[in-house]
Amino acid sequence: MRKRQGPAPVYLLAGGMGSGRSSYAKVLKQIYARTGKDKPRIAYIAAASNDNRGFFYFISTFLKQAGTCDLKLAPLAGAKADPQKARAVIESADLVCLSGGDVELGMKLLAGGGVMDLLKKKFAEGTPFFGLSAGAIMLCRQWVAWSDSQDDSTAGLFDCLGFADLCCDVHDESGNWEDLRMLLKLSGEAATGYGIRTGGAIRVEPGGEFEVISGKIDRLVQRGGDAQLLR
Repeated sequence: MRKRQGPAPVYLLAGGMGSGRSSYAKVLKQIYARTGKDKPRIAYIAAASNDNRGFFYFISTFLKQAGTCDLKLAPLAGAKADPQKARAVIESADLVCLSGGDVELGMKLLAGGGVMDLLKKKFAEGTPFFGLSAGAIMLCRQWVAWSDSQDDSTAGLFDCLGFADLCCDVHDESGNWEDLRMLLKLSGEAATGYGIRTGGAIRVEPGGEFEVISGKIDRLVQRGGDAQLLR
C-alpha cells in the first residue's frame, strides 16, 4: 500500500448511555479500513479515564467486536505509567484511539507523559485518529474548565489537540449543551460549536469540513451574548 501523505480524517464518536456496538459497528469498520490493514494496530490512550483498567477491558471488547485488530494500552497514568512504553505503542500504531473520561485530566496526562510531539507527528504523517466521548473533545480545538464549579466567573478555555479543526461536545443533549454554551460564550461572538448527540459520530476532514456518519448533531452559534441552537 502506498504511504499516506498528509493528515487523515479525524473521527469523533459521542458514545453515551444507550450507544453500543450496534450504533458504531459500521463507523468503526470505516475507521479500521482507513489503515489499509487486515489487523490494524490500535494505540489506546486512556488518559482521560486515568488508565482505568475495567474501562479498558470493556472498550477493548467493544472495539474487537467491530473488527479484527491488535489493541494495546499506551500507559500514561497511575502507578503503571510508563511513558517510554506509551511512546513505543503509539509509534507502532496504525490507528490511535482516545478514550472517554475527563477532558482536562486527559490533556494534562498527555502533556505530562511527553507524548504530545509524537501524537502530532503521527497525525501529520496520516495516521487516523478517533475519539470516544471525552476523547472526541480532546481531538478538537479547545475545551472549558472551572476552578470553582459553582462560579461561572472562574471558567476558562484550554487548548486540546486541535486535530479536528472545530469545537464539539458529546452526549449532553439532555443538559442542553451547558458546557459547550460556556465555551462559545468565552470564545466570542459568532463562535460555532457542535453537539454530537448520544450514538452520533462525525468524520472531520483536514481544514474542518465534516460529515455526519451516525446519528444526529446540534449546531450552536454564539449571538448576542448567548448560544443559539440551530437544528
